[in-house]
Amino acid sequence: MNLSLQIPVVWQTVALLTLSNVFMTFAWYAHLKNLNDRPWWVAALASWGIALFEYLLQVPANRIGHQELSVAQLKIIQEAIALAVFAPFVVFYLHEPLKLDYLWAALCILGAVYFIFRQP
Repeated sequence: MNLSLQIPVVWQTVALLTLSNVFMTFAWYAHLKNLNDRPWWVAALASWGIALFEYLLQVPANRIGHQELSVAQLKIIQEAIALAVFAPFVVFYLHEPLKLDYLWAALCILGAVYFIFRQP
């Protein structure tokens, strides 16, 4: 009897893409807070180092996900996760206000999720 837990491919993909997006968001935006007084190339090198960890999670996520999902579905999932990671990052890390436009953007992305996953 095999007692190992089999996590569905879609959930493996979502988990890895979520972790990947955390690194991506820090790589793209954390330098605005932490390295604002440094030359742009220092921020670029730091971001590049952080982005390595993003790719170490993103590439396997897409390879795993492509077993059951189309590339378009993977992209829309990534965009939905990106907004879900970005909004708390902006509020809690960069201390910028949450805007109503984030809600409208989220609704547009939910529409994209619906259309890309609906059955023809």
